[in-house]
Amino acid sequence: MTSTRPFHMNDLFGFNNVNLDILTETFNMPFYLQYMSRWPELFTVAEAPDGSIMGYMLGKSEGSGNLWHGHVSAVTVAPLYRRLGLAGTLMEDLESTSSNIYNAYFVDLFVRSSNSLAISMYEKFGYVQYRRVLGYYSGDDVEDALDMRKALPRDKHKQSVIPLDKPVLPEDLEW
Repeated sequence: MTSTRPFHMNDLFGFNNVNLDILTETFNMPFYLQYMSRWPELFTVAEAPDGSIMGYMLGKSEGSGNLWHGHVSAVTVAPLYRRLGLAGTLMEDLESTSSNIYNAYFVDLFVRSSNSLAISMYEKFGYVQYRRVLGYYSGDDVEDALDMRKALPRDKHKQSVIPLDKPVLPEDLEW
């Protein structure tokens, strides 16, 4: 049986089965440590009965006023455990914490515009394409991101998810 729990420091040495995958963004160690210390309730692990990591959610809260929100920095599941609903479980956990603990208006995430599987999955979870961010992903293959959002109960009129008409540049992002 799968269980979820807070990410622990030692998990940094046991999540290669999740991170060493072409679909997963891997960050430097200080990045993970910052999330673990600032938003520990938004950094969770899906764990198998044998203690191995099946997937994890890396999130934070940010913004101000009616732009106060939860942000999904990474949600990823090891290839062996995909298509079991783990990403949905991890997303629901972040959404619940963003709503009940942080009293956020919405949850957002950025996804590569070419990642149609992830976009479809997020749409099934109730996320909408809010805006395109031109050239968000840098490197050898510069790529646009889609900023996808899901309104939470605090946003009664769903103002946070009304799509923008025009794309934006990374330097135009609020945070």
